[in-house]
Amino acid sequence: MPKVIIYTKSYCGFCHRAKNLLQTKSVPFDEIDVTSDSAKEQEMQKLSGQDTVPQIWIGEQHIGGCDDLHTLESRGELDALLQAGD
Repeated sequence: MPKVIIYTKSYCGFCHRAKNLLQTKSVPFDEIDVTSDSAKEQEMQKLSGQDTVPQIWIGEQHIGGCDDLHTLESRGELDALLQAGD
């Protein structure tokens, strides 16, 4: 299973929703909380080109945010990404 990374903020409802989907699928992930860490937030912005959270990667592929993750799930494409080799 490829490594899953999610940049979050503690008060973000979309972050909680994205993490909940991953947890219900028993997908382990590394969470990088940028709530009080401007350096990590700048890192996220540089890597993703986005300034909103969450920002999610599966392996080397940037998925985007919560809505993007749920779209992949509704299309039946998320499991394939999670099963792909890194």
